[in-house]
Amino acid sequence: MVRIIFVRHAESLWNPIGRYQGRLDPELSERGHNQAKLIANALKKYNPTALYSSPLKRTYQTAEYISKELNLPIIKNEDIIEIDHGDWSGLLVEEVKEKYPEMFRQWLFEPHLVKFPNGESLEDVFNRVKKFLKYALENHENQTIVVVSHTVPIRASLAAGLNLDMDKFWIFGCDNASYSILDYDTVRPILYKLNNTYYLGDYFAAALDAL
Repeated sequence: MVRIIFVRHAESLWNPIGRYQGRLDPELSERGHNQAKLIANALKKYNPTALYSSPLKRTYQTAEYISKELNLPIIKNEDIIEIDHGDWSGLLVEEVKEKYPEMFRQWLFEPHLVKFPNGESLEDVFNRVKKFLKYALENHENQTIVVVSHTVPIRASLAAGLNLDMDKFWIFGCDNASYSILDYDTVRPILYKLNNTYYLGDYFAAALDAL
């Protein structure tokens, strides 16, 4: 078993305005920097032995606070990068609703059937996070690791780790600067904690439903 603490990056400049980020690379907002300091302190009690991060700025900046607090080097990993939103990237939620009404509805209610135009599908993300779960189990057995990632790969990782189909993707809450803990093995995986944000206090901001 490997204990994986999945951290969604702290708030970026685009999160509060509802702009799809995908592989685009906005930095953390002022509130995001404060959130990142708080989550770094909250994770100390778990004594993790490794720290992984998506290479995008919003995740890596979050990981930098954790790295400093926990004295762990950051290991970049492409398998936990955000889904490529393709032509949705950079658009506001309201713009997507107007330009892609049927696909937007499908993303909310049948996400496993969506492939973003010139981007990825949820199955693409599922396949790469499964690869990461296998790697984590093989390389960190009986250890605790922190994985700083994004809402789509975190939700996909939890579903994959618990042997759930991707149509269950939206059942997992995943707010900015939250953490969830999966005790992962292939026989008896356990979702130990989900979407913890208690430590954020006044810096908490709920994620938009469509992101």
